[in-house]
Amino acid sequence: MKLHRLDRSSISNSSLTTKVNEYPYFLKIWHYHAELELVVILKSEGTCFIGDSIEKFNVGDVILIGKNLPHMWVNSDDYFNQNATKLVKAIAIHFKQNYLGDSFFEASEMKHILALFERAKYGIKFLNVDTSLITDIKKMLDLEGFNKTISFLIILDKLAKHTSTKKLASDGSVNSFKSTKSDIQDKVQAYIFKNFNKEINLETAASIANMNTAAFSRYFKRINKKTFSRYVTEIRIGYACKMLMEDKFNITRVCYESGFKNISNFNRQFKIVMNATPSNYLKKYRSKISGQ
Repeated sequence: MKLHRLDRSSISNSSLTTKVNEYPYFLKIWHYHAELELVVILKSEGTCFIGDSIEKFNVGDVILIGKNLPHMWVNSDDYFNQNATKLVKAIAIHFKQNYLGDSFFEASEMKHILALFERAKYGIKFLNVDTSLITDIKKMLDLEGFNKTISFLIILDKLAKHTSTKKLASDGSVNSFKSTKSDIQDKVQAYIFKNFNKEINLETAASIANMNTAAFSRYFKRINKKTFSRYVTEIRIGYACKMLMEDKFNITRVCYESGFKNISNFNRQFKIVMNATPSNYLKKYRSKISGQ
């Protein structure tokens, strides 16, 4: 799985683009672009990979992805069945941070939006979004020029003031991508995301980077602020959390689907990362969604 740089700039000389994407399923493309991206999921469910985060997505989700932040959308397995009738539908708004000029958002009245852009470099999931905001975003699709720009500023203002949010990618993931001057880290990260729930090892990752294992271990820890094994473990636990929230499989199945070889190690690593056992994590999640 190669990391692709995509060009999301407008071909109509517009400062921002608004589009409805409607397909049988999202394309599994691990990519990034210079534009920020605001996504609203209208139909679909699955897993989004943003930086080093693995997050379940569903209808009604609103996510802001920062510039040059690698990401990918992957639908659930039932979207790929031969007789699948499901469709995905999402609004995507792409814009550059300086789309209204280099200093526009530096004005005192706009600095809260500038702060939103800064937070977006990690990816932001907006929680408990009112349906009226999603309606406002939908209405943008029919606007042009000045009215479209004003409408989007109002939406950005509301998002910047929205207090219930979740930071997605880690500091290490974002900093490692920014500091990489070659495609070594891109290739290694692509290898991890493609194989984290299968067999994965330090030797193969080192060979991809064209280094011996000792040199690669030092390089990886310097860039990502954590060891290779710890990084892979956190990715696997993130995926395990997503599967537990879907509540389709028991804990033993989740263990093996996440790339762990035995349940005892899975339980031990899960508790280290999440500060809870898988069963307690699942219990807390079920209690939360039931409102108890």
